[in-house]
Amino acid sequence: MILTNPISAPEIGTLWTTYIEKNLIMRMLEYFIEKADDQEAKNIMGGLWQELNFYVLQMEEIFKKQGMATPIGFRKEDVNLQAPKLYDNGFDVMFLRILKEVSMGMYTINMNMSYNDKVMHIYEGLTSVTQKVYKLATLYLLEKGILSLPPKVTMPITNEFIESKNYLSGLNPFNQKRPLNDIELGILHHGVETNNIGLQLITGFAQCAQHKDVKQYFVKGMELCRKQIKIFSEILLESHVQFSATSGSTVTPSTVAPFSDKLMMHCVYFLNGFSIVGNSFGTFFSLRNDISMKATLIAKDIYLYGREGIEIKIKHGWFEEPPQMEDRSGIIKGNQ
Repeated sequence: MILTNPISAPEIGTLWTTYIEKNLIMRMLEYFIEKADDQEAKNIMGGLWQELNFYVLQMEEIFKKQGMATPIGFRKEDVNLQAPKLYDNGFDVMFLRILKEVSMGMYTINMNMSYNDKVMHIYEGLTSVTQKVYKLATLYLLEKGILSLPPKVTMPITNEFIESKNYLSGLNPFNQKRPLNDIELGILHHGVETNNIGLQLITGFAQCAQHKDVKQYFVKGMELCRKQIKIFSEILLESHVQFSATSGSTVTPSTVAPFSDKLMMHCVYFLNGFSIVGNSFGTFFSLRNDISMKATLIAKDIYLYGREGIEIKIKHGWFEEPPQMEDRSGIIKGNQ
């Protein structure tokens, strides 16, 4: 069949990435739904699974009509529903909330690269689903006392402008640092909150990983999460911010893997990308240069950690190759 309006290369790329991401989330949701004891949590996760499945089927239909191979992604064999509970109650929805944070950013980028109305419809629908589920998850976690509210400050009652470049200072240990502004406080709070969840997630992964190099990689990731929590918490304490972020739950002693090493590695790869973007945001919008410098160094650490993970995925044959342009140089040389 000859198509009059084939989707563009960027749309192929974003749909390919989105399909694998949704595939990953659905497999993880199947395990968390199976192990959940709380009916409200089951309803939130089950509702999301149904809505994601609807859009996954739409993407498969586009792949079929465009004559494009459907990504392999993750299948039933990548999840062991009979594995014991790896995380205590609360982690499932807490982790789901983090995933929805990532998705909100991704859909904005993907929509910006979309020109086909059917592709735009998918991202428009997924954005609506994500915002709805994020709100449901947040309210659920607050009601259960699992999620900590951000610190509160005195409300501003006047409008001020920055009058000196000293506002940006912070690297000189002999000069007093100015108090955190509310944007910086929010970035630091979010950094502690997300790394607490990441630490719990990757601790569970480390306990049940089957391959030695994968287990060592997850242990290294645990240390990276702890390092970020320590840095962000120290800055908050220096500014006399009394702050505590709950982890969402604790990891059980189980060493039976609910997920394949391939799936767990891709989950960490996916979250590494989100962490780099988040730290870049913190670097730019933190106006105190000591915070910007620390965020930059953390982003470098995450990038290097992520590259190591990619090498492990390639080594084990777990990295599905994204669609790419034709090798014109190779075609030309081959025709000589």
